[in-house]
Amino acid sequence: MSIRTLDDLLGEGVSGRRVLVRADLNVPLDKQTGAITDDGRIRAVLPTLTALTGAGAKVVVCSHLGRPKGAPDPQFSLRSVADRLGELLGGSVRFASDTVGDSARSTVDALADGEVALLENLRFNAGETSKDDAERGAFADQLAAFGEAYVDDAFGAVHRKHASVYDVPARLPHVAGRLVLREVEVLSTLTGDPARPYVVVLGGSKVSDKLAVIEALLPKVDRLLIGGGMCFTFLKAQGHEVGTSLLEEEMVETCGNLLARSEGKIMLPVDVVAADAFAPDATHDTVPADGIPSHRLGLDIGPETVAGFAAALKGARTIFWNGPMGVFEMPAFANGTRGVAEAIAKTDAFTVVGGGDSAAAVRALGLDESSFGHISTGGGASLEYLEGKTLPGIAALEK
Repeated sequence: MSIRTLDDLLGEGVSGRRVLVRADLNVPLDKQTGAITDDGRIRAVLPTLTALTGAGAKVVVCSHLGRPKGAPDPQFSLRSVADRLGELLGGSVRFASDTVGDSARSTVDALADGEVALLENLRFNAGETSKDDAERGAFADQLAAFGEAYVDDAFGAVHRKHASVYDVPARLPHVAGRLVLREVEVLSTLTGDPARPYVVVLGGSKVSDKLAVIEALLPKVDRLLIGGGMCFTFLKAQGHEVGTSLLEEEMVETCGNLLARSEGKIMLPVDVVAADAFAPDATHDTVPADGIPSHRLGLDIGPETVAGFAAALKGARTIFWNGPMGVFEMPAFANGTRGVAEAIAKTDAFTVVGGGDSAAAVRALGLDESSFGHISTGGGASLEYLEGKTLPGIAALEK
């Protein structure tokens, strides 16, 4: 892979130059208050921003947040993110109330050396996500006008062919930021020749979301441990009753085929926590995975499964984990995710947490982030990289 890095750009000198940084500040917000509930993605871009400001660059940051419909939507404003970013950087961050309009232009023009500005949500402009090359390109032209160089540090967005990720790099000298470079280095290790035994833990809701990565990883791993809502489709494929648990009926045959050719690599739960309803205070207890009552749904893996997964992980030298083992947001159904995460953290393996809900679970459950080798900021991007797909944002940096 031939990608120029932030150090290359810094070596050329950035003092007094405007540098456009694509960050991934798509942080979760409290639905009632709008407060940031996890600032992990903001923290992840700090090394790149501090390197640029320390070198005297005028830093223009852009990002998306949520899924607005190509027009301004107050609930997806980045204003609170600008405040938090300023707190973490130890100084104020100028905020533009639009993306490429009058406010953005005046905000960027007012930047002094070493200062940071944040543009409003990129997805307030239809051109950011447009599938029409001309519309996307026109928006990219406007964005590119704010920079003399471009840094992509938004690994969580590199699998999207969006204007700020794919088209802007074609218009400016471009490099990979600290975060993107680290993500690619780590994931390249997993797709290359990882130290063995190599164990993958997959959870989350749907098999269909993870099918491609299962297909790609199965020949390469020594064990594949499956929990979360997706396990019930596999259990159904084994002929077990799964009650009212999450089930993708159309995927049952596919799961059966995967099990048949997995050579015993796939390990499924032997017990689950089954509840009367999908609610934090629902009546629940632990039942065998092949004996889920017809009126109940599984919301977590059980203690025997946690112990079995921990034993399978114990001797591993490389571990990749993506997806929670249960509904960890509800305390009654968080023990599976906590138990497996703690087992991963205790190993001597090189451990990679594959972003998304897994990274959120590490922080929400109060686990020590430093006990994991790498916590990715990009769930979907991580999976697509491991599938062997070409990621548009990475391809744009390689050009």
